[in-house]
Amino acid sequence: MADHTTIRTAVGARAQAIDAGLRAHMNKVYGTMSVGMLITALAAWAVSGLAQTTDPAAAAAMLPNGVMLTSFGTAIFASPLQWLIIFAPLVVVFGMSAMINRISAPAAQLTFYVFAVLMGLSLSSIFLVYTGFSIVQVFLITAVAFAGLSLYGYTTGRDLSAMGTFLMMGVIGLIVAMVVNIFLQSPGLMFAISAIGVLLFAGLTAYDTQAIKSNYVAMASQGNTDWLEKSAIMGALNLYLDFINMFMFLLQLFGDRR
Repeated sequence: MADHTTIRTAVGARAQAIDAGLRAHMNKVYGTMSVGMLITALAAWAVSGLAQTTDPAAAAAMLPNGVMLTSFGTAIFASPLQWLIIFAPLVVVFGMSAMINRISAPAAQLTFYVFAVLMGLSLSSIFLVYTGFSIVQVFLITAVAFAGLSLYGYTTGRDLSAMGTFLMMGVIGLIVAMVVNIFLQSPGLMFAISAIGVLLFAGLTAYDTQAIKSNYVAMASQGNTDWLEKSAIMGALNLYLDFINMFMFLLQLFGDRR
């Protein structure tokens, strides 16, 4: 008969190993996400700086808020190219999700960084619409809220899995409302969309964090290091999307326009 002390020691050692591995896994997730956020911020800032000018003689176009665009800015923000920039990140996300089982971890990480660059191009227009101070202010508010929500998702003993279906249905409904409002142009509906969007992606931040943790614990015993690496990258992608969407909806609510 096995010695109970030996069994308890083995179980305790395995639990400690999982805890250490989980911490390393979460550090990988947050580290990858942070690098992606930095790439996005730099790309958005660089493109917005190239796109606008203060020289009326050199301006190729002017936005309704008085911001003058260079020929580069006109090509980016006032031509059909803007639709390519808007939808390119979506194509990369869906492609990455569909191919994650067939590509290597380094290829998945490179794809994530390419996606971050494309998101920077897509988000660069916020520097033309909102003041720099309000962008920084809302970003910091989002960062604090994200950290608290992600910490809650990581530490709570409550099972958040039941929230997943409800939150995803809410996101689908939100997308439909946003499409409808393209035609209605209702300020009241836009305010409601932004407020609900903040709540939905706040919930998804906690939900996705717990899901990343649960997936690691479930798979750690299998020893598939390549899949764990790719799982960390996909986790970083999910949290990145939660952060960006929460930031954009908060910016629509509280950002100061030019």
